[in-house]
Amino acid sequence: MASKSFRATVAGVACTALLGAGVVTANPAEARPKMPRPCYKGKIICVDKSQRLIRLLVNGKTIVRLDARFGASSTPTRNGMFRVYWKNADHVSSLYGSAMPFAMFFSGGQAIHYSSDFARRGYSGASHGCVNTRDYSRMRTLFNNTPTGTRVYIYYW
Repeated sequence: MASKSFRATVAGVACTALLGAGVVTANPAEARPKMPRPCYKGKIICVDKSQRLIRLLVNGKTIVRLDARFGASSTPTRNGMFRVYWKNADHVSSLYGSAMPFAMFFSGGQAIHYSSDFARRGYSGASHGCVNTRDYSRMRTLFNNTPTGTRVYIYYW
Protein backbone atom coordinates (compact mmCIF):
# COMPACT_ATOMS: atom_id res chain seq x y z
CA MET A 1 0.00 0.00 0.00
CA ALA A 2 1.35 3.39 -0.98
CA SER A 3 2.09 5.97 1.63
CA LYS A 4 -0.27 8.90 2.17
CA SER A 5 2.33 11.40 0.97
CA PHE A 6 2.90 9.42 -2.25
CA ARG A 7 -0.86 9.23 -2.94
CA ALA A 8 -1.20 12.98 -2.23
CA THR A 9 1.65 13.72 -4.63
CA VAL A 10 0.12 11.56 -7.38
CA ALA A 11 -3.30 13.14 -6.83
CA GLY A 12 -1.73 16.62 -6.95
CA VAL A 13 0.05 15.86 -10.24
CA ALA A 14 -3.17 14.45 -11.73
CA CYS A 15 -5.16 17.53 -10.67
CA THR A 16 -2.49 19.87 -12.02
CA ALA A 17 -2.48 18.01 -15.33
CA LEU A 18 -6.26 18.17 -15.57
CA LEU A 19 -6.37 21.85 -14.65
CA GLY A 20 -3.60 22.63 -17.10
CA ALA A 21 -5.44 20.79 -19.87
CA GLY A 22 -8.65 22.63 -18.93
CA VAL A 23 -6.95 26.00 -19.31
CA VAL A 24 -5.68 25.12 -22.77
CA THR A 25 -9.02 23.84 -24.04
CA ALA A 26 -11.32 26.18 -22.09
CA ASN A 27 -11.57 28.67 -24.97
CA PRO A 28 -10.26 27.27 -28.28
CA ALA A 29 -10.85 30.63 -30.01
CA GLU A 30 -8.09 32.16 -27.87
CA ALA A 31 -5.63 29.54 -29.09
CA ARG A 32 -6.40 30.38 -32.72
CA PRO A 33 -4.39 33.22 -34.27
CA LYS A 34 -6.23 36.45 -35.10
CA MET A 35 -5.85 35.83 -38.83
CA PRO A 36 -5.14 32.83 -41.07
CA ARG A 37 -1.54 31.92 -41.82
CA PRO A 38 -1.28 33.59 -45.29
CA CYS A 39 -1.88 37.00 -43.66
CA TYR A 40 1.47 36.89 -41.86
CA LYS A 41 3.80 36.55 -44.87
CA GLY A 42 4.82 39.36 -47.22
CA LYS A 43 2.53 42.08 -48.53
CA ILE A 44 -1.10 40.98 -48.69
CA ILE A 45 -4.63 42.32 -48.44
CA CYS A 46 -6.59 40.13 -46.02
CA VAL A 47 -10.35 40.49 -46.19
CA ASP A 48 -12.09 39.07 -43.12
CA LYS A 49 -15.79 38.56 -43.85
CA SER A 50 -16.58 37.55 -40.26
CA GLN A 51 -15.24 40.84 -38.85
CA ARG A 52 -16.12 42.90 -41.96
CA LEU A 53 -12.56 44.20 -42.24
CA ILE A 54 -9.92 44.76 -44.88
CA ARG A 55 -6.31 44.89 -43.80
CA LEU A 56 -3.24 45.66 -45.86
CA LEU A 57 -0.47 43.81 -44.06
CA VAL A 58 3.27 43.48 -44.43
CA ASN A 59 4.59 40.40 -42.62
CA GLY A 60 1.58 40.43 -40.29
CA LYS A 61 1.79 44.14 -39.43
CA THR A 62 -1.32 46.17 -40.33
CA ILE A 63 -0.54 49.13 -42.60
CA VAL A 64 -4.14 50.11 -43.50
CA ARG A 65 -7.42 48.92 -41.96
CA LEU A 66 -10.91 49.59 -43.35
CA ASP A 67 -14.51 48.56 -42.73
CA ALA A 68 -15.85 46.29 -45.47
CA ARG A 69 -19.17 45.30 -47.01
CA PHE A 70 -19.68 42.35 -49.35
CA GLY A 71 -21.96 40.90 -51.98
CA ALA A 72 -25.56 39.94 -51.37
CA SER A 73 -26.49 36.25 -51.11
CA SER A 74 -27.49 36.31 -54.80
CA THR A 75 -24.15 37.91 -55.79
CA PRO A 76 -21.65 36.68 -53.19
CA THR A 77 -18.05 37.82 -52.84
CA ARG A 78 -15.78 34.89 -53.67
CA ASN A 79 -13.56 33.39 -50.96
CA GLY A 80 -10.00 32.35 -51.69
CA MET A 81 -6.56 33.57 -52.67
CA PHE A 82 -6.36 36.02 -55.56
CA ARG A 83 -4.06 38.71 -56.92
CA VAL A 84 -4.80 42.30 -57.89
CA TYR A 85 -4.61 42.06 -61.67
CA TRP A 86 -5.84 45.54 -62.64
CA LYS A 87 -6.25 48.89 -60.90
CA ASN A 88 -8.28 51.92 -61.97
CA ALA A 89 -8.59 55.00 -59.73
CA ASP A 90 -11.66 56.37 -61.59
CA HIS A 91 -13.49 53.23 -62.67
CA VAL A 92 -17.20 53.22 -63.54
CA SER A 93 -19.02 49.87 -63.69
CA SER A 94 -19.98 48.91 -67.23
CA LEU A 95 -22.76 46.68 -65.83
CA TYR A 96 -24.34 48.98 -63.26
CA GLY A 97 -23.10 52.47 -64.25
CA SER A 98 -21.94 53.16 -60.69
CA ALA A 99 -18.70 54.83 -59.72
CA MET A 100 -16.04 52.52 -58.25
CA PRO A 101 -13.25 54.86 -57.09
CA PHE A 102 -9.88 53.23 -56.41
CA ALA A 103 -10.98 49.90 -57.88
CA MET A 104 -8.56 47.01 -57.49
CA PHE A 105 -9.79 43.99 -59.46
CA PHE A 106 -8.93 40.57 -58.08
CA SER A 107 -11.40 38.03 -59.56
CA GLY A 108 -13.36 38.55 -62.76
CA GLY A 109 -15.45 41.68 -62.24
CA GLN A 110 -15.00 41.64 -58.46
CA ALA A 111 -12.93 44.44 -57.00
CA ILE A 112 -12.10 46.19 -53.76
CA HIS A 113 -13.27 49.82 -54.08
CA TYR A 114 -14.77 52.82 -52.32
CA SER A 115 -18.58 52.87 -52.27
CA SER A 116 -20.56 56.06 -51.67
CA ASP A 117 -23.60 53.82 -51.04
CA PHE A 118 -21.76 52.04 -48.23
CA ALA A 119 -20.66 55.41 -46.82
CA ARG A 120 -24.28 56.65 -46.91
CA ARG A 121 -26.31 53.53 -46.00
CA GLY A 122 -23.84 51.39 -44.11
CA TYR A 123 -24.48 47.67 -43.80
CA SER A 124 -28.14 47.93 -44.84
CA GLY A 125 -27.02 47.55 -48.47
CA ALA A 126 -24.77 45.10 -50.29
CA SER A 127 -22.56 44.96 -53.36
CA HIS A 128 -22.85 42.84 -56.49
CA GLY A 129 -19.87 40.77 -55.32
CA CYS A 130 -17.29 43.50 -54.78
CA VAL A 131 -15.62 44.35 -51.50
CA ASN A 132 -16.84 47.85 -50.61
CA THR A 133 -15.14 50.35 -48.32
CA ARG A 134 -16.63 53.55 -46.91
CA ASP A 135 -13.60 55.64 -46.00
CA TYR A 136 -12.51 57.50 -49.14
CA SER A 137 -9.19 58.72 -47.72
CA ARG A 138 -8.10 55.34 -46.36
CA MET A 139 -9.22 53.62 -49.57
CA ARG A 140 -6.95 55.97 -51.51
CA THR A 141 -4.11 55.03 -49.13
CA LEU A 142 -4.82 51.33 -49.69
CA PHE A 143 -4.92 51.87 -53.47
CA ASN A 144 -1.64 53.82 -53.48
CA ASN A 145 0.14 51.18 -51.39
CA THR A 146 -1.07 48.16 -53.37
CA PRO A 147 0.84 47.37 -56.56
CA THR A 148 -0.63 45.14 -59.24
CA GLY A 149 0.18 41.54 -58.32
CA THR A 150 -0.45 41.98 -54.59
CA ARG A 151 -2.13 38.93 -53.06
CA VAL A 152 -5.73 39.25 -51.85
CA TYR A 153 -6.99 36.64 -49.40
CA ILE A 154 -10.74 36.62 -48.73
CA TYR A 155 -11.98 34.37 -45.94
CA TYR A 156 -14.63 33.81 -43.30
CA TRP A 157 -12.79 33.10 -40.05
